Amino acid sequence: MAAVARGPWLPRAWLCRRAGPGCGRHYRAALCAELKQPLAIEEVASRPVRPHEVRVDVHFCGVNFADILVCRGQYQEKPQLPFIPGMEFSGTVLEIGTDVSIVKEGDRVIGVSGFNGMAEECVIDQKMLWQIPERAPLREAAALPVSYGTAILALEHRARTRPGETVLVTAAAGATGLAVIDVATNVLQAQVIAATGSDEKCKLALQKGAQSTVNYSQGSLKEAVRKLVGSAGVNVAIDTVGGDVFLEALRSLAWEGRIVVVGFAGGNIASVPANLLLLKNISAMGLYWGRYKEQSFPVFSRTLSSALQYCQQGRIQPHIGAVFKLEEVNDAFLHVIQRKSMGKVLISLK
Repeated sequence: MAAVARGPWLPRAWLCRRAGPGCGRHYRAALCAELKQPLAIEEVASRPVRPHEVRVDVHFCGVNFADILVCRGQYQEKPQLPFIPGMEFSGTVLEIGTDVSIVKEGDRVIGVSGFNGMAEECVIDQKMLWQIPERAPLREAAALPVSYGTAILALEHRARTRPGETVLVTAAAGATGLAVIDVATNVLQAQVIAATGSDEKCKLALQKGAQSTVNYSQGSLKEAVRKLVGSAGVNVAIDTVGGDVFLEALRSLAWEGRIVVVGFAGGNIASVPANLLLLKNISAMGLYWGRYKEQSFPVFSRTLSSALQYCQQGRIQPHIGAVFKLEEVNDAFLHVIQRKSMGKVLISLK
């Protein structure tokens, strides 16, 4: 699962009920006050914006597995309790700081908030906002940062996918998997083999642009891919599952093939057989999406700008699997955990 840097924390003093004296303006937020416990919807006190910050009226917030892990204390980043989850959002600008120059009040934006977006309002550094083009709805735009940011980085920056190459994507009916299909097919003009765990998910992958599908719950992924492309193999594999699925994807690569490790949704982390890398001159690489914010922000920013541009051009179309209200946030988390939805799960704040 893609990772992000730690966002701003909420001291206890910031939490108070609307009726409390001296609280001023408030907004509702999903609050993690105790790990491994249901989130609570609380009234949170607004704070002033600093010179470089922007206050955003949040319309939609994406639900990612990283949000669930951080609320369990099982993620790389461990925010101080209490905190608000939510890595990505869309909304409109309410207020800007004195030094803000890239957005103005009323602009529609997407933001990468670092576990602070699952609320009616978010105060964020201006550099973590990107303006939404006219033809992109706020709902679909909220699905762009994590899933499409990951897909674009994996396919374009890491794997250097070229037109006409064959791309194998695992967990292809998930939010990131569908984004990989969308970008590979409609932007990069690659041929996509979508690997999923059910016939229903295979059907959706075909509808979203995959040329072929494999249901890996019914047999060997490697053998199924071989039947589709022969012994030559696939040029690129994007894996979010890990374990045996990763190993079979690795063994499905062609000469000088590239595999990008995006996550371990299956719960198991495989060891890479180095002899396979040598025999076919294969490249195995990782993608820690959020790390680019600290290590190479221009690359990080460019991927989100590209996602918005592709959306404006009508070349990509995010698939929204389910939308929940803020007070249904725990149901939304369960929905993601139980893999009930194909595509992106969102929280609506309106």
